Amino acid sequence: MMGMKTLTMKLALALAPLAALAALVPTAQARVLLERGIGAYGSAAPGVLQCVPYARNVTGIRIYGDAHTWWGQAAGKYARGHEPRVGAVMAIRPHGNSRLGHVAAVSRIVDERTVLLRHANWSSPGQIENDVRAVDVSPNNDWSEVRIWFGPGKQLGARHWPLYGFIYNDGQKDGMGTTYMPGRGKLKAMHTKDLIGEIIAGRMR
Repeated sequence: MMGMKTLTMKLALALAPLAALAALVPTAQARVLLERGIGAYGSAAPGVLQCVPYARNVTGIRIYGDAHTWWGQAAGKYARGHEPRVGAVMAIRPHGNSRLGHVAAVSRIVDERTVLLRHANWSSPGQIENDVRAVDVSPNNDWSEVRIWFGPGKQLGARHWPLYGFIYNDGQKDGMGTTYMPGRGKLKAMHTKDLIGEIIAGRMR
């Protein structure tokens, strides 16, 4: 019995460096699962659907990483601007209890100061909300601040959320004076499997 224990310990010690090395090499699926996109709820609990993979799935904008990095990552790949369009991603800056920002998809333009959004992990952990209101409350009517529908209160939330702007996937000229064609095809080839995207698609059937 003692000999078996000794052999097992030696084997574990021999394999430990390989296990440590493997842990340092992220896979595409692991990168998706580790993404965080904290919204108003302010939690990135393990196993909870985050805003980032949901926004990516419904818009086709293939950006990965925390929500607050999307605006910078989009430069040179997707058009960006400061007016809402259907299918665009609204990129919300970190603010208050949202340390990592938030991203949401524009589903409808109601009027010049009101849009409807599709997003996840805002009103409660992992919850998907479709066609909920967001209103431009910026002093200059430039979509630099918004109020967003908060489910538990059944009304717009009181907080004014600062925006980076909108990320487009249509190849049109952006508000920065440059025209970019969508980078979806190239990026999609780099990420051939989106585990959370598949889970979302399953939920929506």
